[in-house]
Amino acid sequence: MSKFVRKFVLLSVVLATVLVTANMTVPTKAQDKTKIVWFVGLGSGTNDQQIAAENQVVKDFNASQDKIELEIQIAASYETAVDTLKTQIAAGNPPDIVGPVGVGNSNTFEDQWMDLKPMIEKAKLDLSSFDPALLDLYKTLNGGFSAIPFGVFPVITYYNTELFDQAGLKYPPHKFDEQYEMPDGTKVDWNYETLGKVAKLLTIDKDGNDATSDKFDASNTVQYGLNFQYALIRLMLTDIQPQQLYDGKTIKISEGWRKATQWLQDALWKDHFLVNDTADASTLMQPNAFASGHVAMSITPLWFTCCMKDVADKLKWDMGVIPQGLDGKYNVPVDADTFRMFKGTKHPEEAFQVLSYLLGEGVPKLAPVYGAFPARPEYQKAYLDAQNETYKQGVDWDVAIESLKHAVPSNMHHESNFPNWGQGQDRFSQFKALLFGDTGKDANVNAELDKLEKDLNSIAKGTFPTATPVPTAVPTEEATAAS
Repeated sequence: MSKFVRKFVLLSVVLATVLVTANMTVPTKAQDKTKIVWFVGLGSGTNDQQIAAENQVVKDFNASQDKIELEIQIAASYETAVDTLKTQIAAGNPPDIVGPVGVGNSNTFEDQWMDLKPMIEKAKLDLSSFDPALLDLYKTLNGGFSAIPFGVFPVITYYNTELFDQAGLKYPPHKFDEQYEMPDGTKVDWNYETLGKVAKLLTIDKDGNDATSDKFDASNTVQYGLNFQYALIRLMLTDIQPQQLYDGKTIKISEGWRKATQWLQDALWKDHFLVNDTADASTLMQPNAFASGHVAMSITPLWFTCCMKDVADKLKWDMGVIPQGLDGKYNVPVDADTFRMFKGTKHPEEAFQVLSYLLGEGVPKLAPVYGAFPARPEYQKAYLDAQNETYKQGVDWDVAIESLKHAVPSNMHHESNFPNWGQGQDRFSQFKALLFGDTGKDANVNAELDKLEKDLNSIAKGTFPTATPVPTAVPTEEATAAS
């Protein structure tokens, strides 16, 4: 490879990782204004519709006052965003605000976020409209706040009303502490034991036998009682029983997670009501398992409403509360997107003013394009009105609103951080593949969890071996010249 070619390739790589800056509709900042940079790309916010809304918010903010000039930078991809932010932080020139970004993607820069509590108190920002459980999502160990809620997605129980009606079963409860009425008329707590019994009745083979029947043929299942749509294994385990995974020194798999994993294995391979990986990949489960109409219940976050629009006029569904955890309490995991301030900002007060705008006046323009359910109650009606235009069967959205009051706190969040978090997530994915794949049938759950715990601790300490990449053949300059 010639030196010219090599330089050209390197230059192309550099250019490919440069930020894609949105088509700016804002004027160049005046000399007497403070520039605040809003960085987008660590999460959502990079499609054309979102960029248009973000540019409009920038324009509206700049027109609303004359002291700050807000500028926006938009990364071409998540990987580009991470690399760019690392470079800017190392150079001592980070952006002022980043978002929208979820809990997981925030972990890459966990030590870089500003504690907002002093700013909140100085600005006398009223947080009373937020449920305390939502604020706990962003509480730090020292009692501060790493962020303020913006878009929230509580886990709920989606259920197919037609499948319940066909089976003659009562729907899942819509209120917390409401019991479930079984077919014989008895009322029982809505917990994972009850969920399993109901799910078995809703799991049907090709001959019409349900999973409680001796004649049931699991190899020819045409309808399943349950799945955890698109959920990672940490979310599933947190659904069943939250735990603090990392205490700052050690990662520990709790007894609750061990029982939860055993519940999942039994649901998959003993009782056969939970969708396994082979079934999930089948044509029966298209366009996705719950939207296919062949799954009776799905426990998953509220954002899943985005994934049923193509069958909105066919699929009849509603939502109920998630079951009580193994501790007998309602523990609702919540996916959450928000905006964060870098502690390295040179203009914290001005940046906080912009942050407050994004979390307030900017919500009506940003939440719809992000598909976000606003954390602030005063902005929720618009979201619900838009959903009702799509899903006309009548959905009990109060379930989602009430679920926020039972949010799992930050130290037990399903995306809570630990050192080398990304590598740890990969190890969790391997464990999920083992459990939900054919290997899960005969897996020794406790032995596999012991391995997982050991590996996660090794990952947290930075001693876990990484795969050695296979070398890629690179043509020499001599070979290039000869060709």
